[in-house]
Amino acid sequence: MLDLLLRNCTLPDGRTAIDIGIHNGRIAALQPALQASAADTIDAAGMLVSPPFVDAHFHMDSTLSYGLPRVNKSGTLLEGITLWGELKPLLMQEALVERALAYCDWAVAKGLLAIRSHVDVCDPRLLAVDALLHVRERVKPYLDLQLVAFPQDGVLRSPGALDNLKRALDKGVDVVGGIPHFERTMADGAESVRILCELAAERGLRIDMHCDESDDPLSRHIETLAYHTQRLGMAGRVAGSHLTSMHSMDNYYVSKLLPLIREAGVAAIANPLINITLQGRHDTYPKRRGMTRVPELLEAGVAVAFGHDCVLDPWYPMGSADMLEVAHMGMHVAQMTGQDGIRACFDAVTVTPARILGLDGYGLDVGCKADLVVLQARDPVEAIRLRATRLLVLRGGRVIARTPAATASLAIEGRPSEVNWMIQRAG
Repeated sequence: MLDLLLRNCTLPDGRTAIDIGIHNGRIAALQPALQASAADTIDAAGMLVSPPFVDAHFHMDSTLSYGLPRVNKSGTLLEGITLWGELKPLLMQEALVERALAYCDWAVAKGLLAIRSHVDVCDPRLLAVDALLHVRERVKPYLDLQLVAFPQDGVLRSPGALDNLKRALDKGVDVVGGIPHFERTMADGAESVRILCELAAERGLRIDMHCDESDDPLSRHIETLAYHTQRLGMAGRVAGSHLTSMHSMDNYYVSKLLPLIREAGVAAIANPLINITLQGRHDTYPKRRGMTRVPELLEAGVAVAFGHDCVLDPWYPMGSADMLEVAHMGMHVAQMTGQDGIRACFDAVTVTPARILGLDGYGLDVGCKADLVVLQARDPVEAIRLRATRLLVLRGGRVIARTPAATASLAIEGRPSEVNWMIQRAG
């Protein structure tokens, strides 16, 4: 007997009227008109059933700290870094844990069950590292939290940062991070990429590097990252995050760069909400969008994911853990308004980041973990258009969050009754 039978599901690939049988926390069957008994049955009523959302790039150590110790008045990346530097000495582990746990609750309610979070290692106390390692264990039953050792102030620029980073990895942080464009010189940036890639290779770890988060078209550390990835045989284990300088590079150089990234097996992680907010701040008009060249990267065969990056922190005064909001912005900024483009944006917050993070058992196949989201939408395009309500969120086949269906009705005399139905269906 199955533990749960989820009937009449629509899948992201377009299959309809699919039944999903769940046993021992995994998908045991996936087919139309499944003949099986179950301890519990849920009718999805033709709604979209997806694997959970995945955030490939986030900063949980700073989340929900907006206004501490003050607000970022210029809205720039550099003032945000300065603000974080002012806040770090004031951080208390209990408050950091409380904010992170609150955010994880937001995430689960939105069907976001896996997050890769960068954690600053430039504080020799490693207070944020210890806090998020604690949070990782606390949330493990319902959310996968992958941590990146991130030297916010530069692994070479900040005294002791490399030793701190190694100590963080020794404590159990999962991924090696970096920020080469924030080192003192381009040469130091390139050297930091080499050091960190070799460290990750020695330890058998993945790499996720803030790379070229700049409007400067001469910031080209992604090229160096691709080189060392290929040299060290780390294809499929390396990601370059942001890559916003690519937005400003000349087309000839990009035509050379994209094949190098693909050949090296490096993934790209764009952060639409933040890239569109922080980049181009020194422009008058026309203003650059700032987000990296997502359609061109995809066309070149590079895996591209989207991240939320920040929520209510020194860099971003908005956010709600909603990866459909991220996909919605990414679609607009990248002008990916064709049907295939919109579906690629849905993939950028589900299956693609799951591959980049190396999530075990993720997906909609027999044998995969029964981590699922039932959305009030008929397909991925409608899900992004509506930022669809998450009707149910399942972890290991168990419902861990419910949200009532979004409905509306008009009380306008003489209006046809169909209006109500259309609004209810659209949510």
